[in-house]
Order: sequence, then C-alpha cells, then structure tokens
Amino acid sequence: MSVSDYVEVGNAAPQRNALRTATDRSVVLIIVDDESLAKDMRAELEASGFEVHVARSRAEGLQAYRSEGASAIIVDRMDGKEGLGVVEALRASSDTTPVLAVGAPSSVDERIAYIRSGADDYLTRPFDLREMTARVEALLRRCREDRQTMLEVGAIEMDLVRREVRCGGRRVELLPREFTLLEYFARNPRQVLSRRKLLEDVWRYKSYVRTNVVDVQVGNVRRKLDPTGERRYIVSVRGAGFRLEPEGLN
Repeated sequence: MSVSDYVEVGNAAPQRNALRTATDRSVVLIIVDDESLAKDMRAELEASGFEVHVARSRAEGLQAYRSEGASAIIVDRMDGKEGLGVVEALRASSDTTPVLAVGAPSSVDERIAYIRSGADDYLTRPFDLREMTARVEALLRRCREDRQTMLEVGAIEMDLVRREVRCGGRRVELLPREFTLLEYFARNPRQVLSRRKLLEDVWRYKSYVRTNVVDVQVGNVRRKLDPTGERRYIVSVRGAGFRLEPEGLN
C-alpha cells in the first residue's frame, strides 16, 4: 500500500520554523504500521515543533506510551482492530490522553466504534498532513483548557500532569491505579463511597462482581498516605464503604 492511500499527495506543508507553533515540545506518539506514512507524519509534526515517537504495532505502541508517555497519540487502524485495541486499552485504564484515530474513508461503523471506545477525533484517509497537525493542536488546546493541573484537598496535594502526590508535605509514591483511586476520593472528599461505586467509576466495571480488588487497593493507598498505620485519611464506614478525610482524623 502506497502513502498516497493515506495522504493527499502534494498537500504536505513546507518546512517552517519549529517555534511557530506553541506546543511546548509536546510529545506525539504515532502508532502506524506503514513506514512511509509514519515518516511523512513525523516530518510534518516535527516541523510544527512536536517531539515525535513512532511505534509499528499495538503492543509496541502501548509499551512506548507506558515507558515514555505522550501528550497526544495518533493511531492508525493498522491490521483489523489493532488501532481500536490501543484506544480500548488506554480508556480501560482510565487514561485520558487525547487520541486522534486515522481510519478508513467510508466506514461509518469503524468511526463510531473508535469514538465510542474513547477516541477524541477521527480523521479519514486520504488526509492532508496539515489538517492532521491542526487536529492534534486542537486536541491539546482543549485538553489544556479542560484539565485541572492541581488538585488540593486538605493535607493532600495532587499534580495531575506530573502524577505526583504529597500528603502533609511528604512525597507519596503511587502506582497508576492507586493514583486514579486517590484522585477519585479527592474529588469526592468526606463522601461515603461504596465498593460498587468505586468498581464502576474507577475500574469501569459494567456490573457488580465479587472481588477484593477495592479493599486491596484502598489498603495500599492508606499505607502510603499514612505509614504509621493509623488510617487517618481513608477510613472505613462499616457496611457502606470508604470515606476520605482530607485533614486526617486525630
């Protein structure tokens, strides 16, 4: 398959000053199995000031994202549902990184599947490379406008961009799921949250199942917030669930 099947030939933007676009060296991860397409996409994005990483498969792309991160992701449909699998995996882990999907020109069902799975935008082939870059820029602007970068409640401070946590001024190291769980508690301070509610909103379970995953993860976060073992910040409410006490119980 030639690059003309993906890109409107002759419409690539000329080289320009990389400082023209205020991207703050945002990182874009491209997940596409076509080498020629990836090369052209990379050149266009780098010309607009982005740092670009390229992966050739779903597994490689997810590994690259987990190890290096990205400000935005562009994913091609690749072979069958490879591209869709990337979006589903990200959203299943409550990751909200903006995703631009690139897909077939006439498949409405595919476009709907990507959007329902959590893709933020969908670009049909063939496409103009300049439009691709403009859409990425728009997604990042929207993300920056919408995203609250700091979440502070009582003694707990969360940097939602750097994924850093402090409790009473002390640095707290959390795993990704633990961070998401604490963020949910911090957005609902002093509210009793049932295990069912946590499974639905944090783990995205569509129906209630018997599992101890909530108790295990809550226990992990408790210990990290308060190594003394006093459980001052996340307390149990007998028969109901858990509650965050932002200032900590004395």
